[in-house]
Amino acid sequence: MPKLTVISDDITSEIPFSHGPSSSVRELLDGAGQRVRSGCRGNGACGLCLVQIVAGNNNGPTKNERLILSPEQLARNIRLACQLTPENDLCIRIVSTASPSDWRDLAAAPCTPTHLHPEVGTQSTKTAYGLAVDLGTTHISLSLWDLKHGRRLSGRTGQNPQSCFGADVVTRLNAAGQSPEFARSLARMARDAIQEALLDMCSRSGLDPGEVVHVTIVGNTPMLALLTESDSQPLLQPRSWTQPIHCRLHSPQTWARVMGIHPDASVNVVSPLAGFVGSDLLAGVAATGLMDQPGGLLIDFGTNSEMALWDGKMLWATSAAGGPAFESNQAQCGMPAEIGSICSIDTVQTPLVLHFRVIGGGEAKGICGSGLIDLIAILRSRGVLTPTGKFAAAHSGDGFVVQSKSPSIRLTKRDVDTFQRAKAAIGVGIRTLLAKAHLSAEELSRICVCGAFGQNLNVQSAQSIGLLPKISPDCIELCGNTALAGCERLLLSPTGSSDLESLRKQATVINLSQSSDFETLFLESLYLQPLRMDDHE
Repeated sequence: MPKLTVISDDITSEIPFSHGPSSSVRELLDGAGQRVRSGCRGNGACGLCLVQIVAGNNNGPTKNERLILSPEQLARNIRLACQLTPENDLCIRIVSTASPSDWRDLAAAPCTPTHLHPEVGTQSTKTAYGLAVDLGTTHISLSLWDLKHGRRLSGRTGQNPQSCFGADVVTRLNAAGQSPEFARSLARMARDAIQEALLDMCSRSGLDPGEVVHVTIVGNTPMLALLTESDSQPLLQPRSWTQPIHCRLHSPQTWARVMGIHPDASVNVVSPLAGFVGSDLLAGVAATGLMDQPGGLLIDFGTNSEMALWDGKMLWATSAAGGPAFESNQAQCGMPAEIGSICSIDTVQTPLVLHFRVIGGGEAKGICGSGLIDLIAILRSRGVLTPTGKFAAAHSGDGFVVQSKSPSIRLTKRDVDTFQRAKAAIGVGIRTLLAKAHLSAEELSRICVCGAFGQNLNVQSAQSIGLLPKISPDCIELCGNTALAGCERLLLSPTGSSDLESLRKQATVINLSQSSDFETLFLESLYLQPLRMDDHE
């Protein structure tokens, strides 16, 4: 695989890219979190994204570059990153580094809606933008759309700043219940983060946030309740978990004014399905076409993992407390799926010589969720871990050192325990939904694995330790952020709201905590072995 070698502030890193139609150097840098200065939409108009070619044979200067860059700059191999497309290995030096940002470029492909919002495709010369937001417990993802042409302009993802009130939803709900001041702080944090990401996108693309006329927000139920300052305390009562929860902004006009978008912009917070089954799940069901054929199972892995199963007549839905395990934030060596994280591991010939794939190349700083799955599966297959999650005697002290040259990247017994509890909760959810739908695992037509966690997931590794049912890997789809993709469809489609109401009417929410055999199923699912799928009621 060819690679882009980047020199910035005397630090060298590598960004692998695929052959074929390539992204520009600017897009590769944005995706790797090494942003170059920019003030246009990547068309070469601003002339800010300066890089210097150190080595490599690539396309010559474009017409825009010859207009903007001086002959002296071109003679020194200075180019515009947005106009430079690498064909083979290329080494560059960043001349104009952008200011640091907490928001990373979102590389997910835009959805292709079949019906567009009235603004899309009109002959009006009026500029109109739309913003789609997926508000998660750990991350917030957003995309900015040109509503006139139905085109995605930019996307960002970053940390939810509410984590300072707690990594899990229950801690944040308790904090909000302590005082109105805490509740307002939590709402303000989420709103300010959305605004910050929007401004980051607009400033990078030379756009005016005041021309954003539509905002659509989906998310899990607690995050939407906190954002809208709705009464979130019923979410702490299990009897409310299957009841509809309405999350509405008290004053969309005030919200729009504070955000700096168009004062008459519509701000649509899509209400969740029930207590712990959010509108992010509904958006994912719509984006994947889960209800196109019976036997479709969707699992959206996250801090609050949500699941849905379509049996042909009913959409069965539930949620399970995954905690930060699938984000790998709680592991001692864990980190999100970003630059420097180990996202996959395999072994070649020598059983315990591990071969890593690191996002962005370079030295590993930690391990993300998909890498953790590979690691646990390999250690289990080599006898380093037992089926109960205990380390063999040789590693029973400080755990397993993942990379000898980085002793801090170490898997501990506590990390394995945390993963097992999250995996077991998912297992209970899958088995319960199948039982309610009177389906067996063999009758599953497809499994949609959703969320950032699943983008680099090794399906065989996940199946071997019981995270996914043992069905043909060909029937398992790694779908990425379906919540945002579905939110984009709602933003762009005039029939989106009515389509979503149709989904609601066909859905039944299951409260796992009220399952009579929850404890038995949970204990069975703790084992690091293929998931048991025998019938139960």
